[in-house]
Amino acid sequence: MSITEEQVFDALRVVEDPELGMDVVDLGLVYDVRVEDENKVTVTYSLTSMGCPAGAMIQEQMRDVVSSLEGVGEVVTDLTWTPPWSPEMMSDDAKFVLGF
Repeated sequence: MSITEEQVFDALRVVEDPELGMDVVDLGLVYDVRVEDENKVTVTYSLTSMGCPAGAMIQEQMRDVVSSLEGVGEVVTDLTWTPPWSPEMMSDDAKFVLGF
């Protein structure tokens, strides 16, 4: 069974930034998902700040969630700071809940 980028994005909605209490997709932290060779998934993401104390935990949760999807073999998480995350990247729902 082949996994889709949409399925990966949907699965990542269970991964929360514990400081903000919202999922990484609505926060705009997941920049890209690529499914390669039908079983390798690369998730390009950022954090709210370079010093984010939850960074390692978020990365581990993303790997665990994506790895648990049927049809996924290898999971690569690619942390990037380009472009730097900003509140404008959040979904409208996240902006509303967080008061932006």
